[in-house]
Amino acid sequence: MYNSDVDGLNAFAAKYRELTAEVGRVIVGQQKVVHNILVSVFCDGHSLLIGVPGLAKTLMVHTIADVLDLSFNRIQFTPDLMPSDIIGSEILDENRQFRFNRGPVFANIILADEINRTPPKTQSALLEAMQERSVTVSGKKHALDLPFFVLATQNPIEQEGTYPLPEAQLDRFMFSIHLDYPSYDEEINVVKNTTSGSKVTLQKKMTASEILYFQQLIRRIPIADNVLEYAVRLAASTRPGRNGSPEIVNKYISWGAGPRASQYLVLGAKCHAATRGKYSPDIEDVQAIALPVLRHRVFKNYKAEAEGLSIDKILEGIL
Repeated sequence: MYNSDVDGLNAFAAKYRELTAEVGRVIVGQQKVVHNILVSVFCDGHSLLIGVPGLAKTLMVHTIADVLDLSFNRIQFTPDLMPSDIIGSEILDENRQFRFNRGPVFANIILADEINRTPPKTQSALLEAMQERSVTVSGKKHALDLPFFVLATQNPIEQEGTYPLPEAQLDRFMFSIHLDYPSYDEEINVVKNTTSGSKVTLQKKMTASEILYFQQLIRRIPIADNVLEYAVRLAASTRPGRNGSPEIVNKYISWGAGPRASQYLVLGAKCHAATRGKYSPDIEDVQAIALPVLRHRVFKNYKAEAEGLSIDKILEGIL
């Protein structure tokens, strides 16, 4: 597609700036959230988005899908949702032949709204699709459209009647992204834009084939040994009871991040560097994406709970 990887990275940085500018025409503020979602898309990962209702999570994902020219489906997770409601099922057609009726998971971007409201059996149907990029129905494998990206949301307030994702399933998500309230000025702009008659027509800034190319390009970005070792050391430092584990970890952490965290720290740092026009990541790039990579892979103990320490506070202490 480009003459060299350097040309490709220059084009990627330019395209990224166009993407964020176009998304910013609809989404006011939340630059860090948009950045993290785009980084996980270009790293071929999935993201967990945690925020209270009404912060435009659906609009944000829909806007990104629009600008990337990708198909988009939203699945509202409820306690009575069945696996077949997500992946599809075989039906008997008019010729008395079984035909596979594709479910909403067959799209490039899936918004799994309130994933913790549905039982584990249904959660695992989506998680198989995330891991394998395919679904199996009646012994037949059906490949999903590529690129394939899942953004699952959780409401941090109301936990009654929910089915929290097990640690092994949380680990499938590259990022856990926390969405906060907009600032006063941003909220003024949001209200002004959404209560007037104006409508924004978005321009397509990228195609599916370009995204697949950039995903491969980001993996080819070289990384210095000391930066890679820093990423692995950072992930390892979240594990209590090890040689060299910081005191804050031994005191407040019950379980640390596994090797998948190291992989995502390296991949995320490569993409973060590329969005800023750099040809190789440094330690600052690893630190920039450390919180969303680690916060759902590190579990605090009762002492941290008792002292009111958040996971982010502990991770900042490690960093």
